[in-house]
Amino acid sequence: MLSVALPKGRIAEQTLEIFSQIFGDDFKFEDRKLIMQKGDFKFLMVRNQDIPTYITEGAADIGVVGLDVLEEHRCDVLRLLDLGLGKCRVCIGIKDNQELDYTKPELKIATKMPNITKNYFDQKGIAVKTIKLYGSIELAPLVGLSDAIVDIVETGTTMKQNGLKVAQEIMQSSAHLIANKNSFITKRDEILSLYHKINSIIQN
Repeated sequence: MLSVALPKGRIAEQTLEIFSQIFGDDFKFEDRKLIMQKGDFKFLMVRNQDIPTYITEGAADIGVVGLDVLEEHRCDVLRLLDLGLGKCRVCIGIKDNQELDYTKPELKIATKMPNITKNYFDQKGIAVKTIKLYGSIELAPLVGLSDAIVDIVETGTTMKQNGLKVAQEIMQSSAHLIANKNSFITKRDEILSLYHKINSIIQN
């Protein structure tokens, strides 16, 4: 049996739809349930940010998670396949009427993704102080908490509604199929079989 960690929300639904197409069965979690067992699979409904931990620690064999989460957590997992789901961008956002002032000795950046942020600015040789926030990131530059933000952007509507604009794209992200390294050895045939079936669906 393969255990599969899925992120709560739309990506989980889209992934389960792929399983339905492959196996011709209805894959749906019962209301409020966090575990679903179906055939040769046990699905776990997990918070997006926690999926790398479930995979790394072996609590799940495979999982689906955004590339941004993988890059932020720098986790030791196998990246098997870009599913092309949940496409978005990681961007720098600033106030609509401003430009980013790179002459400052240190830029203050509010973000949920301090590692991605620091890595990006380090590569450009720009000193930054990252301010870790857990929500309402757009508020930070509006009240003087930060010079800019680094956040996930899908359409850009949320930024616009809050008087911000995209100054720079850092990376593009989409959901990836990942595997625990030990599971890939002990359950190689099952994982590869599923990999090929999923790949066939998304290529079509």
